[in-house]
Amino acid sequence: MTAIFFGDVVADRGIDFLEENIYSIRKEYSPDITIINGENSANGNGVTAHSLKRLKSLGADVITTGNHAFSKRDCVNVFEENDFLLRPANYPDEVVGKGYCVIDFGRTQVAVVNLMGTAYLEPIDNPFKKADEIINRLETRNIIVDFHAEATAEKKAMAHYLRGRVTAVIGTHTHVQTADETILDGHTAYITDVGMTGAMDSVLGVDSDIATKKFITHFPCKFEISKNEQFINAVLIEFDEHSGKATKIQRIIK
Repeated sequence: MTAIFFGDVVADRGIDFLEENIYSIRKEYSPDITIINGENSANGNGVTAHSLKRLKSLGADVITTGNHAFSKRDCVNVFEENDFLLRPANYPDEVVGKGYCVIDFGRTQVAVVNLMGTAYLEPIDNPFKKADEIINRLETRNIIVDFHAEATAEKKAMAHYLRGRVTAVIGTHTHVQTADETILDGHTAYITDVGMTGAMDSVLGVDSDIATKKFITHFPCKFEISKNEQFINAVLIEFDEHSGKATKIQRIIK
């Protein structure tokens, strides 16, 4: 089987560009599963009913999020009404939404798990212990993890902690695609960050002049989405549906 994972889609412009290219990408790679990180899909970050509907219309089977999951006012309704939308599983149980889902293909099942790191981010529940809890509960060997984290060391640690137990650990959050894709122990596909779908000439999708000024002055300012040329970052994962072992991970830049 194959799964394609698109990096953080940034605002309407990112969705527009993905919409323009999704069908040619599907034709080229023929994925069985499409996963999109949509935590920045609303203008100004977060996810809304509108941005979610647009991503779903592009064929997303699962939409993952991260530290901006609850940035919008209507987030409670959005998470309550959409089973395919995930928030990090290591938020406390009282928090709206769910942290993993299982896609049933009849002949096999594929689980997608959303976790968030705690280094330099919100000090929520331990993602390593939560990963154990979920994996022990799942009945499928096919498990793809979106680990939304700031620190590369924490991402690497999670990958090694889960190697041999999950199909893939895909890093998100930093919006910059890394060149360290690998398969650990002949089983678990890994990349530190899949990157983003947004403006190439920008600061993580934001207008570079505004972002640079913020670093220089440290004065509050309103970020604006860059209007420069867009690009798509994704990874393709091939895996054996019986054993859950990844056989290939390929970076995609369009």
